[in-house]
Amino acid sequence: MRIRAVDAYPIYINQRSDGLLDAPTFSGDDDPRRWRFGGPFEQLPSAIIAIIKTDQGITGFGMGAGGSVAVEIIDGHLKHLLMGANALNVEQLWDQMYTSAVLYGRRGVFAMALSAVDNALWDIVGKHAGQPVHELLGQVPPGFGRLPAASARTFSRRNRIPIYQTGGDVVEGKAKGVRNFKRSLPIGPHTSAEEMTRRIDSVLAARDAMGPDGNLMTDCVSRNGTVEWAVGLAERLRPANLYFMEELLSPDNVFGYAELVTRIGGGGPGWTKIACGEHEYTEHGFNVLIRLNSAEVLQPDITWCGGTTAGRRIAALVEAAGLEIIPHRGGSSWGFPIALTSPSCTMAESFPAGSTILDAMSCTVENGEVIAPTGAGFGTALTEALVLEHRLTA
Repeated sequence: MRIRAVDAYPIYINQRSDGLLDAPTFSGDDDPRRWRFGGPFEQLPSAIIAIIKTDQGITGFGMGAGGSVAVEIIDGHLKHLLMGANALNVEQLWDQMYTSAVLYGRRGVFAMALSAVDNALWDIVGKHAGQPVHELLGQVPPGFGRLPAASARTFSRRNRIPIYQTGGDVVEGKAKGVRNFKRSLPIGPHTSAEEMTRRIDSVLAARDAMGPDGNLMTDCVSRNGTVEWAVGLAERLRPANLYFMEELLSPDNVFGYAELVTRIGGGGPGWTKIACGEHEYTEHGFNVLIRLNSAEVLQPDITWCGGTTAGRRIAALVEAAGLEIIPHRGGSSWGFPIALTSPSCTMAESFPAGSTILDAMSCTVENGEVIAPTGAGFGTALTEALVLEHRLTA
């Protein structure tokens, strides 16, 4: 099955895409917004969709990120490795693409571009086989041969995972059967004392609304947090009985994360698990986190980390190390196959209703659980017309 066309488009996902092309205006050098400004190529707002067509009439769709920069990488680089190649050789193609850019693109926007292409190829493989991607991964799990036979049977049989809801109203979520919640904590060392208190109080209020049952988590998406600041924040949040605290430090501060695991991590003398990896890339980056004991919960985003090929390799490393993998956006069409087929994954991240195109890439949630899709490939409702309708243009 030969590849005959490769295209990619930046897409408008929701209001977070607004203003990406506009230059920001800051009040001064100390404007706190400077610490949060991500620019037009930050992962979620800069979403892209790759569309790959084959000579047998099968079209694959894959989500990535990186906006116009990633599209340029696909059009000017990766397309040359893909055109005319056998679309079913998905892992070999991943290795060739990754290797071809290893001198300039081990992380960041190249990996996000690679994710879109790799996911589109897995969509083709599933459609060619007439099976959902999660079934394909369950049949041939690389590295899982080291697991007990009972574990291997578990992940290949289940067809649903409880969700944790990021954002939204806790009371409304509970009424829909949701038992686990995550609250955003967009704070850091430069946050004012008043704002810190307000945000902490919002987490404590969420625990009060939940009651003692269910998992509650937080996410700082920190870019400049320090270990001492993170320890102090965790101390103030002890009454919330958090299951994990996510991204307390910069993704590059792997040694700081290792210190947090030792000081406040759930596997040591601490009281909450340390989670990170949403902004890490490929199995090589995750291998560093695992070997340094820098996280207890690993969170690859399958549309950023290098795609499904990278995701399954990351999952194998996490399972072999006896840690947890809970993919970022695990309730999306792209994250769910890895979540479902990983024995340690107990929750899948889900969000309240989004835009039309995001909903087309989200799995069905019923009574607080994500249900495995039955359609071939990723089972999305994407069409080329829908992608072009949501194409983000300058």
